[in-house]
Amino acid sequence: MNITSFLIYCFIVTFTPGPTNIVILSTVHNMGTKKAMEYTYGATIAFGLLLVISAMLNTMLITIIPKILIVMQIIGSVYMFYLAFQIYKSDTSKPTVNESGTFISGFLMQFLNPKVVLFTMTVIPSFVIPYYTAIPALTISVIAVTVIGFLAFITWVLFGTIFKELLQKHDKIVNVLMALFLAYSGIMIWL
Repeated sequence: MNITSFLIYCFIVTFTPGPTNIVILSTVHNMGTKKAMEYTYGATIAFGLLLVISAMLNTMLITIIPKILIVMQIIGSVYMFYLAFQIYKSDTSKPTVNESGTFISGFLMQFLNPKVVLFTMTVIPSFVIPYYTAIPALTISVIAVTVIGFLAFITWVLFGTIFKELLQKHDKIVNVLMALFLAYSGIMIWL
């Protein structure tokens, strides 16, 4: 397994602006850190749950239909290129939507967030299952990705205002770099 590509993919997808991170940022601004943390806990638990579901489904599918791995790798690569393009062309200066900062809203948001759902359904089959199918390896992978996601959410809580201003100030440079790293991860699935 290419750990570097795996980590780059995980960090870029979880740390770059997306619906969950933007709502966390908005919650910090409008309701404070305590409410943002409550939302973050719900989002993290749902994120981990989605990863567990992905690992279970993909492990089942790989034993039933071995060729599904290739399909999931293709979907994972295409999704990474799509995200790279979205990051490249994104405009972080648009205003954010104010959402309620509750545990339940953070939890439910993950199941409605296409970025999270697609990420969780592609990261395990693209990077882990081609090399490891044992339950301990999958468990460690799910825990590692969940921790990375939690770190991303905490980053948006702790550095919300500063991070938003930095991104807006240098948004084109940041977007190009993130898009290039994500495209690199998509290519490395096949090498």
